[in-house]
Amino acid sequence: MSDYQLPEVWENPANIGGAWGGLNQPTAGARFEQKLPVGDKPLQVYSLGTPNGVKVTILLEELKELGVMEADYDLYKISISSGDQFGSDFVALNPNSKIPVLCDQSGEQDIRVFESANILLYLADKFGHFIPTDFVKRTEVLNWLFWSTGAAPFLGGGFGHFYHYAPEKLEYPINRFAMEAKRQLDLLDKELAKKSYIAGEVYTIADIAIWSWYGQLIQDKLWPKAGHFLNVQEYKHLQEWAYRIAQRPAVQRGLGVDYKAIQ
Repeated sequence: MSDYQLPEVWENPANIGGAWGGLNQPTAGARFEQKLPVGDKPLQVYSLGTPNGVKVTILLEELKELGVMEADYDLYKISISSGDQFGSDFVALNPNSKIPVLCDQSGEQDIRVFESANILLYLADKFGHFIPTDFVKRTEVLNWLFWSTGAAPFLGGGFGHFYHYAPEKLEYPINRFAMEAKRQLDLLDKELAKKSYIAGEVYTIADIAIWSWYGQLIQDKLWPKAGHFLNVQEYKHLQEWAYRIAQRPAVQRGLGVDYKAIQ
């Protein structure tokens, strides 16, 4: 049993411990002046190769493979462990200080786009690929795209945090979030037993969003031995989908793309 006593009013401790304990703060906004580099490609991406970050590079590589030259981009590394996301230029692009961020400088006015699912939707709509034009089919894609935004925090910030990043292993939160992670995996497995891709028979941004978290988990590429811990081998339909998408050349390029330093 923990000896923690719940205070009447929470106060920020000097360091809560764990991998990110000394970095996170209960306040938003810029912490230091920063000048981010800007390249000459139509799209500027400030990101990192996390599950949320690779969603964007995968889609951009898929678009480039289709010959969409307007999807060319400069890619800059935001080291979240160093706190780059709290610099003034980055906060101006995303007040929430989270990667990835896209700046579209192809038009008369620069457009900032933040939140990974919104970036996927923006690019799909802008270039007319990986999202259906049919209203009903488009709605089904958005069902699953927004499912991913609600579900993935339980996987990453919940299970992943307490399984891998927390300073001590605690039975209750690990059991709580492992159970939820397996419920989500079972849901995806049951859905993919009925169709080739998550929203039907066509590969879309919903697959990219979900694969970046759950496909990599199925391949045991997120946290050490997490796939084994969650016994992901039992999800046969999800396994087949995950490995099929992993073989796409644009997915492989999106995972392996080089990031430029910001300074």
